Formats: sequence, structure tokens, C-alpha cells
Amino acid sequence: MIKGLKKWRLFSLLAVFAVFLAGCGQEQLSTFQPAGQVAKDQFNLLLLASGIMLLVIIVVVIIYLVALVRFRRSKLGEDHMPKDVEGSHTLELVWTFIPIVLILILAVPTVYYTYKLGDVKAMGAVDEDGNAENLVVDVTAKLYWWEFEYPDLGIVTAQELVVPTDEKVYFNLIAADVKHSFWIPAVGGKIDTNVENVNKFYLSFEKESEGLKDGVFYGKCAELCGPSHALMDFKVKTLPRDQFDDWVAAMQDTAENPVVANADGEEVFNQSCIGCHAVSGVGESGAQGPNLAAFGDRNRVAGFLEHDEENLKAWIRDTQKHKPGNIMPSFSEDQISDEDLDALSEYLLGLKVAK
Repeated sequence: MIKGLKKWRLFSLLAVFAVFLAGCGQEQLSTFQPAGQVAKDQFNLLLLASGIMLLVIIVVVIIYLVALVRFRRSKLGEDHMPKDVEGSHTLELVWTFIPIVLILILAVPTVYYTYKLGDVKAMGAVDEDGNAENLVVDVTAKLYWWEFEYPDLGIVTAQELVVPTDEKVYFNLIAADVKHSFWIPAVGGKIDTNVENVNKFYLSFEKESEGLKDGVFYGKCAELCGPSHALMDFKVKTLPRDQFDDWVAAMQDTAENPVVANADGEEVFNQSCIGCHAVSGVGESGAQGPNLAAFGDRNRVAGFLEHDEENLKAWIRDTQKHKPGNIMPSFSEDQISDEDLDALSEYLLGLKVAK
């Protein structure tokens, strides 16, 4: 009976483990399906380290089994005394030399890729006309959302990073409040965002996100930062260069031609929300709340709720219920009536720049 229970415990443990491993197959968030050169380099390092560890385990197990079979007491007798190998120069050389070799095999490519992936000299490169040769994005991590500024393009957005494919994208990363960490599992990372200093690195995006589930790659905060750390997600939309240029032009156009899907909703927004949120894609980082210029194009409300009118209203009514610790105030019926909330929701969902 007890043996049967132990078998069922083992089966249950393996079943739970299989559920967790099921997440490894989702292309939009899996490190096991790299979607860029940085991710591929890091994945190769992971394979190398895993291979070395597996080799050591196999060798140790083989030695253990050989010793168990060849030198068992029933075979050699009760009075057998094994050979004394204490102080053997040969054995000491073997178990000193082999770990050194394994460490070098792992250390050399690790150091190489560390410096390679940290090489951001091209970040400030300009052409003959003084235009930036590479795309640079300034990332600011906040409780609990992400702000993305494109300083050379004059635009800013939040919660959804939009980048071109097949080219390096350089990042300046900083935190506005506490330490966070920027990570796009399928593309590369992670790297901390600190309050005191700016960290720099680059990523390359080789796969368009359009064919993925939800049409985006998933990014996360990988540093425990507060009660809603687990909900501090962002999304990454990767586009061919021509479509990216169209998106940039559409964002820049919001300065002169703001989107107005509902005039009553715009009035409610101007009365209650405009102090913290902008609806123009042109600007700089540093706003108190996320930029909403492309809110209607996003696939999540508050970074994790389904992007629909019902969830948007629920979020506005009680932000702390959905994302504890965030700084956005909730709005009761005394502050925004149900009728005004309907108009505001329609207005926000209509803020779109994607064609």
C-alpha cells in the first residue's frame, strides 16, 4: 500500500512538472525558441553549460556504478582491503586538471559573449548628415509599467515596444523608483534597470511578431519590485522596416492630428486624466502615467487584462484591486458617472495609430 502511494506521489510530481514545462513551448515568451541573434548566442551558452553539467553527472554516475559493481563486499570478501591511493600525484593531477579544463571551456565563450553583447559603441553613430544610424530606445521602468522613448524620432509610448526587424536596436535603461529588470525571454536579456545609473545593451529582432499568439512578444520585469511585480508586463511588436517607418510617421502625426473617437469621452479625459496621461505620441519620457496615444492598438489593459471595454471600465473603477501598489487613482461613480465612463472608454479604445 505504501509503495503504491509513493508511486502515485512520483506520478503527481512529474505531472506538475510537465505542466510547468508546457510554458516552454510558447514561441512569444520562450527562451528555448530564440527569435534574435542575442537570444541565439545566449541559448548556445545555455546548451554548452547544460552539456558540461550533464557530462559531469554521467561520468560521476558511471564511476559510482562501476565501484558499486566491481568492489562490492559479496564479490571481494569481508577481509578485502582496497589499495591506499592517498597522496597519489596522478589522481590529484586528474581531479585538478579536468575541472580547470571544463571551467575554461565554459568561461572563454561566456566572457567573449559578455563583451560582445555589451558593445554599444555604435549607439551614437551618425551619418554624414548627422542623422542617427541606429535605432535607440530609452526605457524607463516604473511601478508597474514601462515607458519607451525614441529620442532621435521625437516620440514616446508605453507598455508596447515597437521595433524594426533584422537590425540592432540599442537600449538605454533606467528605473524611476526602485530596481526593475528588463527581459524579453524570446529575444534576449535580462538586464537590470537601476535608479542611480543607466545600463546599455542591444537586441536584434529577427522574427515578425504578427504570426505569434496575440501578435506580440512578451516582456517582463525580472526583478522583484513590489506587490504587483508579477503583473509588470510589456509587449513587443516587431515590424519590417517600412511598416515601422509608417508607425513612426503615424505617431508623429498625432501631435497635429489627434485621434478623437468620441468627443464626450475626450471631454471627460481632459477633466479627469490629462494631468497624468498624454494622447500625443510626440514628446519625451518623464510623464506620471503611461502615454495613451496608441492605447487602442494594444492587446492588454494595464499590461495584463484582456483589452476590452469591460476590463477597461473595471480598471478605472478600482485600480488597486487589479494591480496593488500602483499609483493610478481609482474613480468612483461620484467622480465619473457610468455614462461618462462609457464615453471615456470608447474614446480611449479609439486611440489608434496602426492602419
